[in-house]
Amino acid sequence: MALAVAGKVAAEMATKDLLRFITCGSVDDGKSTLIGRLLHDSKLIFDDQLSALVRDSERHGTVEDDIDFALLVDGLEAEREQGITIDVAYRFFATARRSFIVADTPGHEQYTRNMATGASNADLAIILVDARKGVLVQTRRHSLICSLLGIRHVVLAVNKMDLVGYDQGTFDRIVAEYLPFGVQLGFKSIVPLPISARFGDNVIRAGNTPWYTGPSLLDYLEQVEVEGEAFDQPFRFPVQWVNRPNLDFRGYAGTVVSGTIGPGDPVVVASSGKTSRIRELLTYEGPQTSARAGDAITITLTDEVDIARGDLLVTPQSRPEVSDQFAAHVIWMSDHDLVPGRSYLARIGTRTTAVTVTGIKYKVDVNTREHLATHTLGLNDIGVCNLATGMPVAFDPYRENRRTGSFIIIDRFTNHTVGAGMIDFGLRRGTNLHWQPLLIGKAERSAIKRQRAAIVWFTGLSGSGKSTIANIVEQRLHAMGHHTMLLDGDNVRHGLNRDLGFTEADRVENIRRSGEVAKLMTEAGLIVLCSFISPYAAERIAVRNLVGEGEFVEVFVDTPLEECMRRDSKGLYAKARAGKIKNFTGFDAPYEAPETPEIHLRTLEAPAEAMADMVIGELTRRQIISPH
Repeated sequence: MALAVAGKVAAEMATKDLLRFITCGSVDDGKSTLIGRLLHDSKLIFDDQLSALVRDSERHGTVEDDIDFALLVDGLEAEREQGITIDVAYRFFATARRSFIVADTPGHEQYTRNMATGASNADLAIILVDARKGVLVQTRRHSLICSLLGIRHVVLAVNKMDLVGYDQGTFDRIVAEYLPFGVQLGFKSIVPLPISARFGDNVIRAGNTPWYTGPSLLDYLEQVEVEGEAFDQPFRFPVQWVNRPNLDFRGYAGTVVSGTIGPGDPVVVASSGKTSRIRELLTYEGPQTSARAGDAITITLTDEVDIARGDLLVTPQSRPEVSDQFAAHVIWMSDHDLVPGRSYLARIGTRTTAVTVTGIKYKVDVNTREHLATHTLGLNDIGVCNLATGMPVAFDPYRENRRTGSFIIIDRFTNHTVGAGMIDFGLRRGTNLHWQPLLIGKAERSAIKRQRAAIVWFTGLSGSGKSTIANIVEQRLHAMGHHTMLLDGDNVRHGLNRDLGFTEADRVENIRRSGEVAKLMTEAGLIVLCSFISPYAAERIAVRNLVGEGEFVEVFVDTPLEECMRRDSKGLYAKARAGKIKNFTGFDAPYEAPETPEIHLRTLEAPAEAMADMVIGELTRRQIISPH
């Protein structure tokens, strides 16, 4: 019986107008309780669910002897025990007028990333405010994120009115405080509404607020006009998979994110400009006469065109911008600060590419919307940044298309999502720069030297013996007739990087610049020996990615910290202990040891000369140098 009813509800939702909305606000403002009350009073929960809710309320409830409606939504055991929402909980329901998808998002500052996830697909936001506490910092932060993520309709739900005696003055003060801030965010509509989610006042029926003459929450949600999927937007189709089951079939699978398309219509590969026409639109049910936003399809074309995962198919009349540099709003979601110059990964549509924040213009004060100067972004900070990608990408400004104008930032080392971005506009310099072809390249310059160009990267703690071993290696390579250059961390800081200090951001920039110099030297055909502490794995990976396969050899000079401190040939550890040096690697700043270096030198097991012999042997084995 339940399955039959559920199937009927699903069928009704498929045919009705759909509203996606989100509940957000500060922690414990009653978001889950509100959704639970909506479902209960709309008679959209089954008897067995209600019985389970009564039992759960006795065990986990926070409202004395009443039913705790928040438990309908707070599914995680940790959420029930703590009384807060941690993950994003989605609920689907329908009334006689409309279908709904609601996202209950966390209010705690620690889980702002989850709130942003829920807001990214919503048409409307219910921003709850506890009538006793008023507008809080998290209320403003969530409002700003909703605005940045394209939500244009807001319900300001002043909750827990029962705890302030349904006082109109309290409601009016909160509304007067919020409206000026909300208007600045560019919302198309802001509807203030006094409610008590616990007792149902103004949720579905009128409540104990005779002074309020507006609609109930559900009435408003059923009637509000919002922009749904913009089917009349330009056609955009990110290719998720190239379907090649046999030699006679090549199809491009994915989901239409905007616009409509039909057989015979012209399309363009945004990045290459190659054109063709739609031959067929295929689904599991067979060929289709059209496809529109939200449809998962496989496209076949009339021509053989070079298309891969990550490419974007568009219409010729409305091609997106293609560039490797753009400006964007970035919401930072990691406990580790964003560091300009560090190489991350970006996923834009179905394409993943390297990305670097080349500069932070400012961060936004969530209370005043003031632009604040900064060199980095911390957890939950929102900033405007310039970014550069490893390859040109196709995109629309986020305000024009939420699907093709958004991206996430991924930490290369942990593979965690650390940020979300909304593209504002492309930077013209990204399209004005072109590679100048050269008649003589790396291979020709290396051949005349009878060697293969490479970067040999020595990394380890201060005092580990990096420079000593690198010097011996270069001396032996020179004696063998090879052309080399040794870049030492201290020496580079006397010139090229003399403007950099030892903060995390400066260390990242130090390695970025040094890596670019080493790359240029490999273009000259040299074997470049680099001796840098280079404490962060992400920066070593970034340098590795600057050169070709097999042209980067990581040498981990592995010396225990105690031994490095015992040697202390430069007196640096003594200064660090005395507090005269801050952010000293291995002492009060981290060192991320290589996990799989090409060469692992355990310096306590043999003298430096033997370590150098190991490096020479490995370079010979890799055919970077020839045996003599």
